[in-house]
This record gives sequence, structure tokens and C-alpha cells, in this order.
Amino acid sequence: MATSSEKSSDGLFRMGTHSMSKAYRILGFETFHALDDPWNADWVRLEKAAEGTWPTVPHARSRPPFSRNEWDELWGNQYDAVCDTSAPFTLDLFRAYPDAKVVIVQRDFESWWPSFQSEILDNLFSPLFSVLFFLAWHLVRYRAGHAMTKTMLGFFGAKNREEIEAHARDTYEMFYRELRGNVPPAQRLEYKMGSGWEPLCSFLGKEVPDVPFPFSNERDAHAADVSGRKQKLWLSILKRSSLVGILSIAAIGAAWWFST
Repeated sequence: MATSSEKSSDGLFRMGTHSMSKAYRILGFETFHALDDPWNADWVRLEKAAEGTWPTVPHARSRPPFSRNEWDELWGNQYDAVCDTSAPFTLDLFRAYPDAKVVIVQRDFESWWPSFQSEILDNLFSPLFSVLFFLAWHLVRYRAGHAMTKTMLGFFGAKNREEIEAHARDTYEMFYRELRGNVPPAQRLEYKMGSGWEPLCSFLGKEVPDVPFPFSNERDAHAADVSGRKQKLWLSILKRSSLVGILSIAAIGAAWWFST
């Protein structure tokens, strides 16, 4: 979803968001995608957005929904468009930026859901990742795991992974139904991956660039990002802690995980 009054992109995770973000940049738009620079993303503010949007999410701190000013601070002041991480907040963003143009990208549920499970849920809800999230916050102040967990649980109206899977199809269908029901036809484009530049450029009022439409292997890019992020986190943790301290915190984190 875009955060300016001009441009927007809406496709859930694992729906060509990395390719679309590259396309927007080629067209001259400042674009946010979490894979591009996860270390400098504002995960603390994103977690607050999740808590304000879904106040019943587990471990949420009480806070009101984000205002236009708060969305500006998260994305709007810096980017013309955002992809990927912003998708669960689409309707909130459109209410904050009612003049935005919306590019809707949708994969059929049967092809999308296995990819989402393997690349997002399997990582986010693994015991090892939970320990890593605990260490990352307490030792290097990195809050991505907490922010993404609350966002996923909130978006699917769930308390745990099992409920996410139970609510998956209904949430998917409701997301696109409400998106089309709230964004006027003149402000949205139904974009099919593989359609090339013409429909996108026509909708956004841009000349067709003299380069091929970008294509990223989303699965490979996401897997590489997760692997690289884990390695960087562990290196950062090692630099800030003694081995004894790491083992102690890991034991506490593991005990916390298995007791919840």
C-alpha cells in the first residue's frame, strides 16, 4: 500500500512484492520493501501500528489506532509506495491516504498459501526463531520478530499459528473483498504478474521504460534474506555478549518458549 497521496501497491506477502518494488523504483518512486534494508526498518513503530490496529493480539500494549501523522512517521514522509509489510494495514492506510492509487496483485489461494506457510510461518513460529527474537531484542535492540508476529496474528485474527491456518482462507477472501469494496474503481488497478509495463505505466501516468519488467524469484530472495538476517543477528549478539551470557539467555528464552 502506498503512503503518499499518489501511488500504492497491494499484494499480500509472497505475491510478487519484491518484483513490484523494483518496478516502482525504475519508474522513479521511493519504495519500501522489508527485504531491501531490514536492519533500518522501523520495527518498533511497526509493532505499535500492529497493536493499535489489532488491540487483542497477544502481548499487545494498549494504544489507539495510528493517525495520519503516525503513518507519515512510519512510511509516508520517506516513501511514495510501500510493499509487502504494509499489506495487512491496507485499509487503515487507505483511510489515511484516500487519494492513493492502488495496484492490486492477487495469486489464487491454492498456489499462494503453501508458499506463505513455508517461507513466513515456518520461520516466524519456529522455536529457534523465538529464542533468536528474544536475544535480538535484549542484546541488540532488534524488534523485527515481535513486530512481524503481532502483525501476522492480528491480520489473521489469531492467537497462535494453528488459528492462523484455520482462518487463512476466510482472511484472504475478506482482505481482497474489502479492498475492492473500499477503493473506488478509478483508483485501483487489477495487475496480473507477467502483464509487463503497459498497464502499470498507464495507470500511474508514466512512460514505459526501455528495460524489461523486473522479475525476482520471491522464494529464493526471501530464503536468502532470512538466512542472511539470522547470520547477522547471531554475529551482532556474539559481539555484545560473552558465550556464558548467550547460553544463559538462550536457556531462559527456551524455557519461556516452552512454558507459553
